[in-house]
Amino acid sequence: MDLKTFRSLLTPPGQAALQAAQELQPREEQFLLHFQTLERRFPSELARGALEIAILRKEAARKFTLAERLYFTREALEQASSEGVAVYRSQRFRPFRRVLDLGCSVGGDTLTLAAAASAIGLDRDPLRLAMAQANANALGLSERAAFLQADLTCPLPFRLSFSQPGDRPALFFDPARRAAGRRLFSVQEYSPPLSIVKEWLDHFPALGVKISPGVKLEQLQDYEAEVEFISLQGELKEAVLWFGPFRTARRRATVLPGPHSMEEEVSEPLPLSAPQNYLYEPDPSILRAGLVAALGARLGASQLDPDIAYLTAENQVPTPFARVWAVRDWFPFTLKHLRTYLRERQIGRVVIKKRGSPLEPDRLLHDLRLEGEAQAVVFLTHLRGRPIVIISNG
Repeated sequence: MDLKTFRSLLTPPGQAALQAAQELQPREEQFLLHFQTLERRFPSELARGALEIAILRKEAARKFTLAERLYFTREALEQASSEGVAVYRSQRFRPFRRVLDLGCSVGGDTLTLAAAASAIGLDRDPLRLAMAQANANALGLSERAAFLQADLTCPLPFRLSFSQPGDRPALFFDPARRAAGRRLFSVQEYSPPLSIVKEWLDHFPALGVKISPGVKLEQLQDYEAEVEFISLQGELKEAVLWFGPFRTARRRATVLPGPHSMEEEVSEPLPLSAPQNYLYEPDPSILRAGLVAALGARLGASQLDPDIAYLTAENQVPTPFARVWAVRDWFPFTLKHLRTYLRERQIGRVVIKKRGSPLEPDRLLHDLRLEGEAQAVVFLTHLRGRPIVIISNG
């Protein structure tokens, strides 16, 4: 969609086309069929643009509670933070009167930040800026959020003196992490590259940067920042670098909803143990933040293997940072032993989880040739370097 077509969507005929498109409950795989239906009533470009927005709004409902009012491009939606993550992240900006959202795209983060402070979004894409303004209008936030076209590789247009310390705005930076439809994994491949923040920090020390949760930590060694890994409902969503006054730890894991946060703690290596009554599966934010040992110390738990992130304990301790499973049985792994065990108990439905095992779950299920109505969870892992299987009722 181009800017002209988007602007036409904001007119009364465009809104009528958009309403008609949404009533079709469209899906991407039926685009041509829906387009032909709309084209009978509306000009082709208007029909196409309305259909694109209607499809994206339906998909965006997984991230935004008011998605049916908002405008997106495909790439902007894919990179946008889930609303729950953005709301949590915005709390750090509450001490500031103003915040600049650098690389604001269609304004998802800007509008969330606007609840905490007066927000200005910057982006170089005029289409995304037009969508961001339309989104602000749709949510009644046009007085709290403004949008400017700017190239972030050029000096920021806000380098001026501030009469009061509280007048200096905080920055939130969301660099593009996709190019030509592919994900970018190096922070120096981002657009702009992460290194650009070094030019901003002298003027704006309060800075948060959204990066890929799969970032290689060695790429961050030159940055004096807290690294926070955030998961939502058990799925790792993003990582954030917090600079200056935002920095409160070296590494942090945060679990949403909650929020539940755990900072890096100095921990001795955990003791090793065979599986006990309970098995803990740490949240992915704990894994990425390198806090498995710290979590184990909190739980009074041991590890099965120094290189495996499963924890085990005699007693269950409730925690938001791990999923806990009651251990039914465990034994050294062989295919024959596992097959016999499951068949004798008429376990025909299993969920296979693994850590440290080279086996492919689908292939193993095929080789087990199970029958029966009972169900179980099967963990394939290591105990002091040797393969074992752990059975839980789930």
